[in-house]
Amino acid sequence: MTTRLLLISDTHIPGRARRLPEAVLREADAADLIVHAGDWVAASVLDELEDHGEVIGVFGNNDGAELRGRLPDIARRTIEGLRFAVVHETGDAKTRERRMDVAFPDADVLVFGHSHIPWDTVTPGGLRLLNPGSPTDRRRQPVHTMMTAVVDTSGRVEVDLLTVG
Repeated sequence: MTTRLLLISDTHIPGRARRLPEAVLREADAADLIVHAGDWVAASVLDELEDHGEVIGVFGNNDGAELRGRLPDIARRTIEGLRFAVVHETGDAKTRERRMDVAFPDADVLVFGHSHIPWDTVTPGGLRLLNPGSPTDRRRQPVHTMMTAVVDTSGRVEVDLLTVG
């Protein structure tokens, strides 16, 4: 069995875009599960994604009371036997891997956001770290991004970083 995920973060709607890009919505429709790592800004983004599929997500530092009331600061889900955790911010990149090994010893994959910088590494402890970037606010990145992932029961996670046009 396999599960297809859409990974997004830092949508910052309506500040950085009026709405989710069509490419994001197409991937949401194709996914079995939508994962959002915070900084939605408008609760309407959560509502819209829920219209396209099952969503797990967390609130970010730019999210207000309504989103904080609906979402946790850390989300966890076992997918095809792999333990996923989702959080918005992980702090400084220089020591991220070591700190996340300590903070999430019970996870196999950690999806995070905040920096708007795509990231895909494995820590010394074996934790896969994934940041999909942002589909609406590229900051210092050359393009807007999101990720898709296919998780299978063998423990494999195949990740694609996609440009959002």
